[in-house]
Amino acid sequence: MRTRKFLQTGLILAASCALSACGATERLASVGKAPDMAPIANPQTQPNYQPVSMPMPAPEVATRQPNSLWQSNRKSFFKDQRAGNVGDILTVLIDIDDQADLENKTSRSRDASENAGLDNLLGYEAALDQILPEAVDNTSLVGAAADSSHKGNGKIERDEKIELKLAAVVTQVLPNGNLVINGKQEVRVNFEKRILNMAGIIRPEDITIDNAISYEKIAEARISYGGEGQITDVQQPRYGQQVYDILFPF
Repeated sequence: MRTRKFLQTGLILAASCALSACGATERLASVGKAPDMAPIANPQTQPNYQPVSMPMPAPEVATRQPNSLWQSNRKSFFKDQRAGNVGDILTVLIDIDDQADLENKTSRSRDASENAGLDNLLGYEAALDQILPEAVDNTSLVGAAADSSHKGNGKIERDEKIELKLAAVVTQVLPNGNLVINGKQEVRVNFEKRILNMAGIIRPEDITIDNAISYEKIAEARISYGGEGQITDVQQPRYGQQVYDILFPF
């Protein structure tokens, strides 16, 4: 049994060393080298791309009146220069200013006490000192007391502010006319790279005249802002510390 435990421990350590060696090899290969910029690619060809499927109304049949240039399914008489087809580009305005202040307090207290005595029991109460190691008081044979208290304080303060502009590409036109957009931006300064990703669904009617849309009008919005490079690497705990924090139970 002990040998089996040693073997299991050895296998776990070997696997951990192998994984850490792979990560260390990749990090050593990038020493003194700026983070690589990702090539421009079609989002639909990416491995993690998934087409969006949403509930759709019944399709409308376009009708045209005799001697008229107007069609029932057109949104304007003149051609609209705003994004509306797959491959069109529009600007996404991200202006997030969130503030939250939550504070909770709880307090609980409980006191309990029990006393028991045996004054008379057919005269046998006088013989208790022969059973117990010391002389006892019959009127206070049992005494119990409990005191429990609990206090908890919790407070959350958050203040986030992000102001960014991002050009996104229309990757899909849904049957009801809504557009699926996807955008990615990378900016590298010296040895630090900032990455901004966003995706979501928008209505063509929400696109402004200057071909832009605000982030709060994007449904199913997915916005991520992070970085890669030397500064980001220093801000992260070492992988050994991360593994220790996950495995250590106390």
